Amino acid sequence: MSNPEATTSTGRSGTGKAEAEPAQNLEATRLHALLEPAVLANRLYVEDVSIHVAGANRVVHVVVDLPQEETGGVTLDVIAEISKTLSDVLDNDPSTDSRPYELEVSSPGVGRPLTEQRHWHRARGRMASVNVIQGDNVTGRIQSVDDDGVTVVPEITVKKGMKPKQGDPIKLPFDRIRSGKVEIEFSRLDEAGLENGHNGPSEEA
Repeated sequence: MSNPEATTSTGRSGTGKAEAEPAQNLEATRLHALLEPAVLANRLYVEDVSIHVAGANRVVHVVVDLPQEETGGVTLDVIAEISKTLSDVLDNDPSTDSRPYELEVSSPGVGRPLTEQRHWHRARGRMASVNVIQGDNVTGRIQSVDDDGVTVVPEITVKKGMKPKQGDPIKLPFDRIRSGKVEIEFSRLDEAGLENGHNGPSEEA
């Protein structure tokens, strides 16, 4: 799918790349603001908007996600529908010019880093590895998230072939979390005691 792109033109001199990057960042910010209302209207969240340039080809990449109160992933059908909607918005962009670009829409992968509070909300019920400041790192299932931090049920290492054991829940304040990442697994979210009605699709698109 091709749509007009609105970016600042840059030359092909040695300094062109450095000059192009700020222009691309400004344009990505503008497109984020332009596309966000349509994404929110479809009960989704704009995770990121970026512009990639390869020669004369330009690609606008939009990453959308479910609201933080929902678990699971964005389905391919939803991605297809929001792609059509965003394409229409871009076709009617009043600040566009005549240069074409391609629109790509995707959802975050399950193994993305947990860098924002909403990411931890979205990962409820998932296994995650948490790098802790001034303490032992924790690998366990995310049980709950609030404004203060994350409660994790740690998984205790056992002998091979035995079912993993769970320790007592640990509350980790956000100011003690250096980083976090979801661990890819094939277990069910309801093992963590979450209601199935709030899980949503279980696969990332």
